[in-house]
Amino acid sequence: MESDLKQYMNLFIEESKEHLQSMNDALLELEKERDNMELINEIFRVAHTLKGMSGTMGFTHMANLTHEMENVLDEIRSKGIKLSENIIDILFECFDELDEIVNHISEKGEEMDEQKDELILKLRKLLKEEELQESANYLGLLDKKDDKKLDGFVLNIIKEAEESGFNSYKIHVHLSPDCMLKSARAFIVFNLLEKLGTIVYSDPPVEDIEDEKFDLSFTIVLISNLTKEELREKIYGISEIDNVEVDQIHTEKKSKTVRVNNERVKIKDNKKEKEIKSVNSKENRKIVKTVRVDIERLDNLMNLVSELIIIKTRMDELKDNSNMEEMTNTIEYLERITTNLHDAVMQVRMVPIERVFNRFPRMVRDLSKELDKKVNLIMYGENTEVDRTVIDEIGDPLIHLIRNSLDHGIEKAEDRIKLGKSEEGNIVLKAYPDGNNVVIELSDDGRGIDFNKVKEKAVKIGLYTNEEIDEMSEEDLNNILFEPGFSTSENITEISGRGVGLDVVKNKIESINGSIELETIKDKGTKFTIRIPLTLAIIQALLIKVVDETYAIPLSSITEIITIDKNDIRNLQGQEITLYRGNTIPIVRLNKLLGLNDEEYIDEHIAVVVRKGDKQAALLVTNLIGQQEIVIKPLGKYLSNIKMFSGATILGNGNISLIIDVNSLI
Repeated sequence: MESDLKQYMNLFIEESKEHLQSMNDALLELEKERDNMELINEIFRVAHTLKGMSGTMGFTHMANLTHEMENVLDEIRSKGIKLSENIIDILFECFDELDEIVNHISEKGEEMDEQKDELILKLRKLLKEEELQESANYLGLLDKKDDKKLDGFVLNIIKEAEESGFNSYKIHVHLSPDCMLKSARAFIVFNLLEKLGTIVYSDPPVEDIEDEKFDLSFTIVLISNLTKEELREKIYGISEIDNVEVDQIHTEKKSKTVRVNNERVKIKDNKKEKEIKSVNSKENRKIVKTVRVDIERLDNLMNLVSELIIIKTRMDELKDNSNMEEMTNTIEYLERITTNLHDAVMQVRMVPIERVFNRFPRMVRDLSKELDKKVNLIMYGENTEVDRTVIDEIGDPLIHLIRNSLDHGIEKAEDRIKLGKSEEGNIVLKAYPDGNNVVIELSDDGRGIDFNKVKEKAVKIGLYTNEEIDEMSEEDLNNILFEPGFSTSENITEISGRGVGLDVVKNKIESINGSIELETIKDKGTKFTIRIPLTLAIIQALLIKVVDETYAIPLSSITEIITIDKNDIRNLQGQEITLYRGNTIPIVRLNKLLGLNDEEYIDEHIAVVVRKGDKQAALLVTNLIGQQEIVIKPLGKYLSNIKMFSGATILGNGNISLIIDVNSLI
């Protein structure tokens, strides 16, 4: 049976992630439209589906949690419970727990050993408060006359303590009527008991006791390894104590079991059993990453492969035939098929960028609540398709930028009103295709960047002198923000990344041959523009000759090919420059950079003008070979530190050609 379930594991993980994404989207909408019954129905349907799937696969905790969610949602649908902010927060906690379970199953092939039952108890508490009260009364935690409800988390701790061999006590302390400082005397009792064990509950709460909002008595639940007599004796050692009652709490559970959905679930604590389980789980640990593909794309791919087989047969017949014209036509036909095949494979690898974008609404919601800011996230172009490998790399930089916008960019509601803005800040995330690239724009209408602060900080940390700063253009000041470790924030926060600067974002994007630009206006907002390639596997490139060596330059980085007269080259402070379309751009002599000797005197140079964002440069080359489709191969870990090259490719003649990384040259 176990082997039968393995074959469904990948399907379970993929479908669970899709359902959880639907749940996340519905919860975010439900927070805005609490009366929308269709959203509640959608969340109920997802919980019901996940319960069935996890139950079939044997994932008990996931099945129990979704079952309890179903019960609560059903009560909301039937108007038995009114939807509140607290319930939505608990449902979000359930989503986080389910997401964590699915991720753990994806990595390990099994559920987590440690199961959190607090959420199940919270959901039950929403449904039937009186059941929890009865449970508390049974355990002897509260007297029948008490009307306070004990939190399920405390009950769970007491059960776990008993299972671990500790004793749990309800201690009722009566202070003397002559006691002058009630809170001070209670503090001494608390201080003593904290040394003797762990306090898990107090009635009234500690805050009320500190403010003397209690009579002469209070109740404490303590977990300790001491006996009742030892505890009573030590408490009586404190003066102004009139009476102490210590009662041991006994639960009905003597074996390691947890009551879930009124059924007992045995917790395995046998060491050998755990060892066997961990060994068996190793077989499941490698979960294959999958991409769902439209059936039409697969049909197209199959048709092209069929044509490839036909043309191969045709070429076999022609190999002994001297008819060159027929051979040329066949090769042209083969070229068309391979180009179409490449495009088809590319389409199969392409996934919508919404896979990355989908995680941000929840993140913005949680952070805006934590920062006490009103923020609206607007997203466009989620259907823009990017290569699967690019999707994996772009997520972290975007998270970092959005966190920065929330923490440092968007102002508090009162500050925005003073500036004449709406109290709700806006973060706009937009994606759209641009040739062989995809552009992602992230903008906010926050406070922008104060360049005076940038100048002060750059001088303060010794990056530049006052004289150098004064001569800098706004573009140069923008670039300072991407210097390693540079940050204008006075306080390092958990939200924006513990003081990590934008250099990390820039390096990550450039590692996938992308680029990032920044535009900002003080008190108006900031905009980051990220340009990334559609794919990292196969690209169009220009093959060039530098002396006798062949190199490749990605076509997406090339603006134009020009010729430069030697008299048009000027030297400015050690940097060769030339005039190109009314702008001054630097010249890069590839032969010198690559250490290739070229003593030949040339009157006119061939130059490839390349760009990185708004920056341009002219690369001087010996000769041009032509445009070609190339397959990028990584250089490997031993050559990964060479900044000038982003990879290598194998040419038609079998030779290896290095691919020049334009980002490192400009």
